Amino acid sequence: MSALRVSVLAYPGCFASEVFGVLDLLTMARHVAAAQGAREPSWRTSVVSPRRRVAASGGRGIEVDAVRAADVLIVPGFEVCPTLDPGAVLAGLEPEAAVLRAQAQAGGALVSVCVGAFLLAEAGLLGGREATTSWLYADRLARRYPEVRVRAEKLVVSDRGVTTTAAFSAMFDFTLGLIREHDGPGIARSTARIALLDDARSTQSAYVDTALLPAVGRGFSLGVKRWLEQHLRARYDLPALAGEFGVSTRTMLRRFGAETGQTPLAYLHTVRVRRARQLLEMTDRTVASVAAEVGYRDPGAFGALFARHTGRLPGAYRAAFRRREPPPG
Repeated sequence: MSALRVSVLAYPGCFASEVFGVLDLLTMARHVAAAQGAREPSWRTSVVSPRRRVAASGGRGIEVDAVRAADVLIVPGFEVCPTLDPGAVLAGLEPEAAVLRAQAQAGGALVSVCVGAFLLAEAGLLGGREATTSWLYADRLARRYPEVRVRAEKLVVSDRGVTTTAAFSAMFDFTLGLIREHDGPGIARSTARIALLDDARSTQSAYVDTALLPAVGRGFSLGVKRWLEQHLRARYDLPALAGEFGVSTRTMLRRFGAETGQTPLAYLHTVRVRRARQLLEMTDRTVASVAAEVGYRDPGAFGALFARHTGRLPGAYRAAFRRREPPPG
């Protein structure tokens, strides 16, 4: 089998760790394969750019080669904070967008890491495709590019030659999949074990912290949200909720839905699951006790709802995310 040509596209402000993280894991896989008898490297890797010099996030210089033919071209994410409009970054990256379009026209595969999906979308390469990105920016990607079918819960999404991943560590989920496809499951499994990586993840839902998401809605819905948060354990009663705000149930649903895109009950489920996650992470309370604390009388129904929101049943979530305080003294 011929070596797969994998290039990473470096550009101003990109995360250097996302440039080299993929390549480093492929290097590890190459060593694993060699130790198991492979005679030739499976990968030919490079860092490329249409620019002569590239300063990554934090002003760190990256040595780059000229753009060359590649079987797989990877777009790292860029430095961004929740208040920054990605458009401010994308406006200066037309040379990179042109490289991506040329890769697509040549029939090569394209991959983005985290908010690198914005650059793919800006280049016009995600229209009509399913895609993912960091859960923190998924809604922003969907609003900026309504032609993209955003799958915010997914770690890795591949659609007709274009692959997008969730944030940062999801680059390793993609890379392990690439190793598995090219070198076989044994090499991928051994590489994951050496690198201490989970090679069985499929969703980012368990990592979502809705408290970090920007507040969505206007005065009416924000008031309803606050009321629901203050009455977390109370039985959901739509007529009573509407009465608190002096509107009919129909008006409640219409106004809340218009401002937030969801029902009050859906929002309440989200807040309850967020609180349940905190309790599972930080206390020894039973699942039944946690369910009751956040307003669910049936632990089984609570577990099913929790799994829909996080991708894990409560017990499995606790095993993965439990925070244990160090012993005193």
